[in-house]
Amino acid sequence: MVGISCCVKAFGIFGTPNHAASDSYVRVSLGPVGAVPVLLPAAGEALVPDILPRLDGLLLTGSRSNVHPDFYDGPAHAEGTPEDVQRDSTTLPLIRAAVAEGLPVLAICRGFQELNVALGGSLDQRIQDLPGRIDHSTPSDQKLPGVRTGKAHAVRIAPDGQLARLWAAAGLRVAPEAVPVNSLHNQGICRLAPRLVAEAWAPDGTVEAVRLAEAPGFCCGVQWHPEYDWEQDARSRAIFEAFGTAVAAWAAGRRPEQAARRAAA
Repeated sequence: MVGISCCVKAFGIFGTPNHAASDSYVRVSLGPVGAVPVLLPAAGEALVPDILPRLDGLLLTGSRSNVHPDFYDGPAHAEGTPEDVQRDSTTLPLIRAAVAEGLPVLAICRGFQELNVALGGSLDQRIQDLPGRIDHSTPSDQKLPGVRTGKAHAVRIAPDGQLARLWAAAGLRVAPEAVPVNSLHNQGICRLAPRLVAEAWAPDGTVEAVRLAEAPGFCCGVQWHPEYDWEQDARSRAIFEAFGTAVAAWAAGRRPEQAARRAAA
């Protein structure tokens, strides 16, 4: 069972708050991850101790909203910046608890930023406004074919990193200077969290992938969206397959404990 982080979004003619995650995360969980997707409502920190023991992995999703700057002592967002404090208040403690337990974690886009903030890092809010940086944000005309899934720039991959190893294990050739990715974000890592190790960079130096140093299990984050093209892109699929392998191992490891608890009850 893989927990999928949800956002709070307004739906319908009355703008009723709903807890939601994109179908792409559900499909990739059922597909190459090979797990049952469990949508986690943005219900706050109280959710964490009850839900965490039931999960075999945590998938942190992308979102249009940005992590609130109060969580990393940043300046206020520019007017009109979408925020989701209910999600922040749920995912940040959930990440810290998952990391402490060694639960497999895969963090994507906003989730990648949450992983950094949860472990003590900070964020740049609008990378496109910073000197010497490229525009990483969502293209304005999203109606053009492939604009969300298309590759926007290449990233440089650390040759000894987790991504390079899992791609090599999948039999995929890695050109360290030219792995193409999509790009749909405004925020990015500013100060890297002490326990995270950067292992991919955009041409302007923006950190694009991280791993948890000395992690007892799988813990990886990417700034791009491999869930958009895993059916066509072998590297994207391999990320989810590696996560799925870790999830299956975690599930197998906790089944004896569950059986013992049932017998004791």
